[in-house]
Amino acid sequence: MAEAYIVAATRTAGGRRNGRLRDWYPADLGGRVLDALVERSGIDPLAIDDVIMGCVSQAGQQAQQIGRGCVLASSLPVTVPGVTIDRQCGSSQQAVHFAAQAVMSGAQDVVIAAGIESMTRVPMGTPRAGAAAVGVGRDPWSPKIQARFGVTDFSQFRGAQMIADKYGFTRADLDAFALESHRRAAAATQSRAFADEILVVDGADADGVLVPHDQDEGIRYDATLESIGAVKLLAEGGSLSAATASQICDGASGVLIVNERVLKEYGFTPLARIHAMTVTAGDPVVMLEEPIPATRRALDRAGMKLSDIDLYEVNEAFASVPLAWTRALDADPECLNVNGGAIALGHPLGASGTKLMTTLIHALRARGKRYGLQTMCEGGGIANVTIVEAL
Repeated sequence: MAEAYIVAATRTAGGRRNGRLRDWYPADLGGRVLDALVERSGIDPLAIDDVIMGCVSQAGQQAQQIGRGCVLASSLPVTVPGVTIDRQCGSSQQAVHFAAQAVMSGAQDVVIAAGIESMTRVPMGTPRAGAAAVGVGRDPWSPKIQARFGVTDFSQFRGAQMIADKYGFTRADLDAFALESHRRAAAATQSRAFADEILVVDGADADGVLVPHDQDEGIRYDATLESIGAVKLLAEGGSLSAATASQICDGASGVLIVNERVLKEYGFTPLARIHAMTVTAGDPVVMLEEPIPATRRALDRAGMKLSDIDLYEVNEAFASVPLAWTRALDADPECLNVNGGAIALGHPLGASGTKLMTTLIHALRARGKRYGLQTMCEGGGIANVTIVEAL
């Protein structure tokens, strides 16, 4: 079978809402990532067949096909196409799958998979709110869908709490997981574990002065169980709080994927090879538990066991999601999100897929490990799984 190789991978450091990345126009930030991938790989920009850009809130400054906008904001030739996809939180992980499938099939040779989300400039929920503002209704769920599932809306918050309840996770369990996310992210930052993967861009401090944006802005270096435990619960009688959920975040990320012919032609030294890919769907009400069956299916199709995987990146949308995944699959928590996750580092929605992929590849190579597995829970009860081999 034809192979797909990742030859460059980078991400911006996460920016807090109204933080250091607040002045970046989304297309400009995404375009800067595209330029960095060209710079890091040494590819001829004219050789790029397509740019596949994940973005969830496609409204306002992220409307009008932001994938093409990122190309136009970059130094890439205008002849390079761009497309925008939305698979909710897994948008840019799905971009990786589409890019890999394109080069493996031979239909294309060089494809960039990337993601962009400015949650400062285009807040979560903007598309629905905008529809309501112009009087066309904000509810995407028809009465037929509502009747089928017995709900009037599909809530990730409710789904996360349902998972916590199903697995018996207490607030103390969730708070402890969140604290460990911050501790790991802080340790990774202080040891410069992220240095090779982060694309440094200009940021603005609280006074508007330009500063290098070279560290993830959401890490709580002084976090304690007491401070996390003091945060108000999301719902009365629940166990999740804002401190045990992913942080709102601005950011962009991307990977450059090529086939074997281009790899040899350019003499590239690849970072990783795409080993297996899958996507599954299940219960849209619980919604966020799908990474568990998706992982089982991916491993089965790859002829692998979880014990064959050295590191896992399971998106920390809420603490209950990776905790449930770890318990259901009897996974080693020491191999999970080893440099922290979205609770500490932020979750820039459409950019998180290639953000996690970038971190996973660099973590594998830094540790001399071979196989990594990435999975994301996604709106609608969907989950992507990607297995990569570090090279």
